[in-house]
This record gives sequence, C-alpha cells and structure tokens, in this order.
Amino acid sequence: MATSTGKSKKRIQKEADKDLSKTYNQFKEFEGKVYTGMKIGRSHKWYYDKGEWKETKVTPDLWTISYAVTKRRAGRAPEGSGVPVGTEYHWYILAHQHVRKLNANDYTTSLTGLKFKLAHKRADNEKWNASDKAQRNRLIKFLKGIIEQLEKAPENLNQAPATRAVPAPKKKAVKDTAIKTRKKAITRKRKAVTA
Repeated sequence: MATSTGKSKKRIQKEADKDLSKTYNQFKEFEGKVYTGMKIGRSHKWYYDKGEWKETKVTPDLWTISYAVTKRRAGRAPEGSGVPVGTEYHWYILAHQHVRKLNANDYTTSLTGLKFKLAHKRADNEKWNASDKAQRNRLIKFLKGIIEQLEKAPENLNQAPATRAVPAPKKKAVKDTAIKTRKKAITRKRKAVTA
C-alpha cells in the first residue's frame, strides 16, 4: 500500500510540475504589455556558492563593487519551463546592504532591494534585445521612477518600494490586434528555437 501512495505522490508532483511549465510559457498581460515567463507575484529561492566580492573606495562615501558567483535553484525547475540554456540577462540592482562587524575579519551582511531587467540575449542570438542606448534609457526611466517614489514617501528610505519602480505609462487604449501580433511573433520565435 505504501508503494502505491508513493507512486501517486510522484504522479501528482509530476502533474503539478507540468502545469507550472504550461503556465510559465503562457501569454500574460501586465499594464497593457504582453509577456511570458514567471507570473507576477511568484518568487524563486536560490543558493549562492562561495563568491568573490571586490570593492574599491572612490570617495569617502562611494565604493565601486563587483561580485561573481554561481547561483543554484533551491528546488528543481519544472520540466519544460524556463528559457533555453545559454540565455543571458542584464539586470540592474538597487539595494540596501546592512553590515555589522563581528570581529577583526568578519561581518554579517544582508542585501534587500530591487532587481530590474535592462535586457536579455536569447541562447540562439549573438545580440541583446536592446542596444546600449536603449538599456541606458530604460535605466534612466527606472531611476527616475525610484526618485519619484522616494520624494513622495521619504520615510520609507530603508525599504524597497512596494509599488512598481517604473512610472505608469500614459493611459492608452490597448488594441487586441497589437497583443495578438506580439503573441504571434513570440510563438514564431519559440518554434524557430525548438526546431
């Protein structure tokens, strides 16, 4: 009897994973724009290997930093979900780092903040989906949105803004044909990648 229960649990988990992979690749809409991938509101949990953090003091209060490490998913990705191996992303991270000295050589550290996608590069493509100039413009818009939020609620300086980091676009009527055209283009790209 225990064996059949184990099999049914595995089957249930497999079906749940299959459903997750379907929903991951389904078309979704956010503020009039069509997207695929993880649904807004869901989250990932990762473990980071031993990494290397380097910092250089530029002014009394400003440092440059670099960090390189492999991150590993805490669980397993549902089969069929996610992007192909080799896909790259360019993120901009804006965060609070809180540290406390424990002894001459050790500090506790925690990082909380925002991660904003500037661009991505598909596994089968040598070019990013946005030029350097377009990425810079996206970053400027993102940072202006953060400044706007801080000016409206300066008491929340120690927390990442809970609302969108990019100002809402001007209200425009979203045409169904534009969404359908975008969906068709994404579907064509997917078919080309899997072919």
